[in-house]
Amino acid sequence: MALYFSLILHGMSDLFFLSTGYLRASCMMESMELLNQSQVSEFILLGLTSSQDIEFLLFALFSVIYVVTVLGNLLIIVTVFKTPNLNTPMYFLLGNLSFVDMTLASFATPKMILNLLKKQKIISFAECFTQIFLLHLLGGVEMVLLVSMAFDRYVAICKPLHYMTIMNKKVCVLLVVTSWLLGLLHSGLQIPFAVNLPFCGPNVVDSIFCDLPLVTKLACVDTYLVQIVIVANSGIISLSCFIILLISYSLILITIKNHSPTGQSKARSTLTAHITVVILFFGPCIFIYIWPFSNYSVDKFLAVFYTIITPILNPIIYTLRNKEMKISMKKLWRAFVNSREDT
Repeated sequence: MALYFSLILHGMSDLFFLSTGYLRASCMMESMELLNQSQVSEFILLGLTSSQDIEFLLFALFSVIYVVTVLGNLLIIVTVFKTPNLNTPMYFLLGNLSFVDMTLASFATPKMILNLLKKQKIISFAECFTQIFLLHLLGGVEMVLLVSMAFDRYVAICKPLHYMTIMNKKVCVLLVVTSWLLGLLHSGLQIPFAVNLPFCGPNVVDSIFCDLPLVTKLACVDTYLVQIVIVANSGIISLSCFIILLISYSLILITIKNHSPTGQSKARSTLTAHITVVILFFGPCIFIYIWPFSNYSVDKFLAVFYTIITPILNPIIYTLRNKEMKISMKKLWRAFVNSREDT
């Protein structure tokens, strides 16, 4: 388990220390030259389309998806922490994943939905960089949480006799805390470089929200090295987590070949849900940062998928494919209805 996270941490820290000195020096020199120039106080987002009719349709669609996402993930959180039968490491991690998904859906979606009703989509400098910080923080947290969930399934299937010993309460809490610390590190390594860049002219972002590669491109200095650090940082955490997940699930699939048909069926059902979420989460993320600025229309679609569609997949996939979760939700709903009737 320690090896999983040390690989990610080692790669990110090496990248940071190698690039920090040179980038700070070069950015400081160019920033001093532009210090007396006027600074950009806000950015203009171009959004998805210029058609007002399409924007009204998207407003209705995204509003429904957002409400379902928040309520669905909130229902998972309440069910996990209110049902004694779900007091297991897997569901503890799933509840935390739902919280991250709910937050990920809320950092930019409400403003983006409101912007669909506005002709000019303006976001302040502070709001823009807050969005960027939260995007990379929550994205990093979710990646490491997915690795933690893969580790949990690996121990449960490959080392069942030692499962409760290895995945005890302290380890589960440590995995969640580690995911937040690595997410904070991932976001914190990039934001200082970008926020200190001089923005003195262009302020139009061709996207639905502020994303770091697009915003840094608007700076009044050459940001080639900064963009390399951004892509490399995001690429390291994305690819390293994805490779670890592939190795983990490959080992699990090899192990379940020796199980009984019933055990294989149950394990495959659980793994299918996990692998589906992993592919749908990492796919857009890796594409954006391996091929940045390749096609703005594709990037916009992936941005919508990443911030609006992906967070709703967690409640849909884990609920519809999990009988234990569905039974617990029905019991919780009956208990709620009965309590209302009694009052």
